[in-house]
Amino acid sequence: MRKFLMILMAGLATAVMGSAGAFAEPVKVGFVYLTNPGDHGWTYAHEVARQEVEAHFGDKVETSYVENVPEGPDATRVVRELARQGNKIIFTTSFGYMDPTLKVAKEFPDVKFEHITGYKRSTNMATGNIRFYEGRYVQGVVAGMMTKSNRIGYIASFPIPEVIQGINAFAAGLREVNPNAEMSIIWVSSWYDPVKEADAAKVHIAEGADILAQHTDSPAMLQTAEKAGVFGFGQSSDMKAFAPKAQLFSSVNNWTPYYISKIEQLMDGSWSTGEGPDHWAGNTWKGMADDYLVLTPFENMPADVAAKAQGAADKIKGGMNIFTGPLKDNEGNTVIGAGEALDDGGLWGMNYYLEGVLGKIPG
Repeated sequence: MRKFLMILMAGLATAVMGSAGAFAEPVKVGFVYLTNPGDHGWTYAHEVARQEVEAHFGDKVETSYVENVPEGPDATRVVRELARQGNKIIFTTSFGYMDPTLKVAKEFPDVKFEHITGYKRSTNMATGNIRFYEGRYVQGVVAGMMTKSNRIGYIASFPIPEVIQGINAFAAGLREVNPNAEMSIIWVSSWYDPVKEADAAKVHIAEGADILAQHTDSPAMLQTAEKAGVFGFGQSSDMKAFAPKAQLFSSVNNWTPYYISKIEQLMDGSWSTGEGPDHWAGNTWKGMADDYLVLTPFENMPADVAAKAQGAADKIKGGMNIFTGPLKDNEGNTVIGAGEALDDGGLWGMNYYLEGVLGKIPG
């Protein structure tokens, strides 16, 4: 019995030493960025969070990032190199990194991977996202009350569910306060292309739009709006500095709590991909109620519009489901019946425009 206890104690000591050893050196954390972080937009928001991770953990972590990584085969090389460099957890921050991340995750089973905005996962690859569409609903409410022409110009990137959700959330808010307003969509097939975004904004304005919105990454749309004397919304980070007279508010992505929580889980051994096998329910997808999405102050609008916007934001934080029926698509078909509400699976299956959106989704 005594021999058994000694063996057991020795085993426990080894386990404790092993656990402590895992924290003896800083945990290496890698990030893959689509563009240069700069001072605005999608990648900038991730960079802000990375810096706050360093401030939070101090010398317990060592972070690094690779910028200007194209979506595609080159991303595989970059992610693999970060794994070889000893990073214990790697955040890949664009939808197009999904398959490259999955491929490298299978090669490095002891490394944790976090893919942003995707839906594929494995035993060591989780997914994380923000409910961006919630801010766009509030944008729609403001646009519906501010527009004089009843024409809204929307600049979209790629026809994937995340972008369709945003368009439809905007339309739901727009038509809730102004049933006569309509949205026109221009697809630029890019997340970040200031020239294309500016050109698209000019087309929208020429066609009568007096409010602009975007699911792209540069301030070009807002700068174009400022020159033309119309209004718009910033995206991913506060873009007021680029168009102080045109910005109504910005929807700001706050990745800090997500990054910190996942690194803490890695450190304490509780990291997992969640319970859902192929559905968002198992992974991180939070929004305004959890401060993952933050709205800047409402500006350049009358007090009654600001009050309505604040009311819409409060309702979302209180748990309101934006997509509660009855709602029709833009061909008059009922897509969400009276008393029904879309769940997360339905959100990711959206393949239609709601009433008020002109045109069809590109095939």
